[in-house]
Amino acid sequence: MANMKEIQTRINSVKDTMKITNAMYMISSSKMKQARTKLDQTEPYFYAMQGEISRILRHVPELDNKYFDKRDQIPKEERKIGTFVVTADKGMAGAYNHNIIKLSEELLKEPGHHKLFVAGELGRHYFEKHHVSISTHFQYTIQKPTMNRARHITGKLLERFISGDLDEVYMIYTRMENSMSAVAEKIKLLPLETHAFDVAKLPITVRQESLDLYPSAADVMNSIVPNYIIGMVYGGLVESFCSEQNARMMAMQSATDSAKDIIKDLSIAYNRARQAAITQELTEVISGANAQKNKRK
Repeated sequence: MANMKEIQTRINSVKDTMKITNAMYMISSSKMKQARTKLDQTEPYFYAMQGEISRILRHVPELDNKYFDKRDQIPKEERKIGTFVVTADKGMAGAYNHNIIKLSEELLKEPGHHKLFVAGELGRHYFEKHHVSISTHFQYTIQKPTMNRARHITGKLLERFISGDLDEVYMIYTRMENSMSAVAEKIKLLPLETHAFDVAKLPITVRQESLDLYPSAADVMNSIVPNYIIGMVYGGLVESFCSEQNARMMAMQSATDSAKDIIKDLSIAYNRARQAAITQELTEVISGANAQKNKRK
């Protein structure tokens, strides 16, 4: 059995670790709340963009637009597929990064010519280590998702899609379902699909409205769609950031609970060692007293 000094040293070490994990829990909690507030403040604008696209499609269903071009003439094996992957900059977040990378690898195995766009240091390091080509590095920290970064990322993706360098564009991110769980999810950014803008949910009275599109429906759509996709990318960045912080909170809470259990076990061991030391001292004192008593006789 370890002596009391060794056990006390271990207890102090675990307590120091517990302070760190508890502090990281509080920091992640604060970051998640701030990011969630930012998303809640901007979501109505992008929902409005989605609603406007639905209105245009309802009034001009035959609209031929470059953002809806499916390029059906290109066979599946020859299609150029771009995937924007959102990972974290650091670990200690449970299975957060593992789930994203696993879903990305599944997509890369599908037919077609894949081009990878990665945000997040861990994702970049992983794919570089496994010799997976990364087309573009978005050299941004994932810790503070901003609208400006979403515009830059979207601009790069739109540019490649319009030029024909990409036929399809996907985003793989983590969606936070609730405070206890998050899901790695793949969504299609481009080309847009009309069925994604469900007009059946709109009020019946809205269908009877008149709509003037100036200078043309195509020009209006070309103006709205980029903003809509920016909203999707920004939403994915913030959702991923919130999910990462939530995963780290859960991991740190688990680590803190484990530290408490370890301290409890070590405290029991310390008390046993202390009791054993006291018993030994008493035994030595009694033995010494008996020896002195026998000597006097």
